[in-house]
Amino acid sequence: MSRAPPLDAQGFAEIISVSRETLARLEAYAALLTRWSARINLVGSSTIADLWRRHILDSAQLWPLLPVSARHVIDLGSGAGLPGLVLAVLGAPGVELVEADSRKCAFLREAARVTEVDVTIRPCRIQAVPPHPVDVVTARACAPLDRLLGFAEPFLASGSEALFLKGERVGEELTLARKHWTMTVSLSQSRSDPRGVVVRLHQVAREPRHG
Repeated sequence: MSRAPPLDAQGFAEIISVSRETLARLEAYAALLTRWSARINLVGSSTIADLWRRHILDSAQLWPLLPVSARHVIDLGSGAGLPGLVLAVLGAPGVELVEADSRKCAFLREAARVTEVDVTIRPCRIQAVPPHPVDVVTARACAPLDRLLGFAEPFLASGSEALFLKGERVGEELTLARKHWTMTVSLSQSRSDPRGVVVRLHQVAREPRHG
């Protein structure tokens, strides 16, 4: 199977409908990410050539899935701001970016400045963030699903949902997670990678321990 040619900003805009102003902000983010990735490990060097597909579209595909009523999003292990900062640029309100690596936090602060978005950057481990309910928890390449749900638990209320970007092993991860969690699961194929999956979870609860 031949690989699709790299996606550019215009190609992205044909897939995810955005205003010219929003596209310009995403272009500024893409340029910054490319420059910083030459110095610190933000994303895999082999993925830079197809940055718009592998990272920006991969993150932006969550935008149409956010509930209209969502007012607070927390992105766990945000790294380079994927998907959290991209969602904030697209208009997601009340975005928190949780990232323990100080160099990546420096990048996130600069990225928030150049894209002119209002985000909260939490420069700490996920476990150090005070528990508080949010509308949506997001994560990408953070941890296997079973562990990820443990990280997300302090932020999930009865009406919350989780949107996680996962790969080919999502079936195995779900099987393991269901040993410890109950949840309503919806899966959809990634719009950026035929091997990827968007996992949407509602009504997440830890299974009671017996004995």
